[in-house]
Amino acid sequence: MDSNVLIAGFGGQGVLFIGQLLAEAAMNNGLNCTWTPAYGAEMRGGTVNCTVCVSDDEVACAYVENPENVIALNKPSFERFESKIKSGGVMIVNSSLVKSQPSRNDITYKFVPMTDIAHKSGHEKMANIVSLGAFLKTFPVVTKDCIISVMKKKLTGKKAEMLSGNIQALEEGFASVM
Repeated sequence: MDSNVLIAGFGGQGVLFIGQLLAEAAMNNGLNCTWTPAYGAEMRGGTVNCTVCVSDDEVACAYVENPENVIALNKPSFERFESKIKSGGVMIVNSSLVKSQPSRNDITYKFVPMTDIAHKSGHEKMANIVSLGAFLKTFPVVTKDCIISVMKKKLTGKKAEMLSGNIQALEEGFASVM
């Protein structure tokens, strides 16, 4: 296995968090990986993205010019990264916030109403976790159980109350993709 995903959105959407979840779950499964964040001077509301590279072998370079997979949580991310996806790749799009039409026919699009799904389940701020579930259904680099195990380690103390909502959001994102 040798794959990568670029996750992009606004600061405050949990882009870096789901990248960390994916990277840690991959490492826990004995895979090699890198997690590389990129963001502007402003965090909340500014643009942010991260790339996670996962491989059975050593990851030679963390920089990916043309990612195989992209998760776009907002319209600016869709517009910025759609043209960069490697031919044959997959773009998972938050259709609650992105109404743009696809411009390529050499990649697969998965339009998932992530924000709407999160809102309907009462977990408005968990669209990022919905997107991770949709990604895992599309590209099962790790299992949902591996992600849940990492969530249990990361969501402790005051954040422990968010665990059940995150698990539900992950399941709903997974179920949202055909």
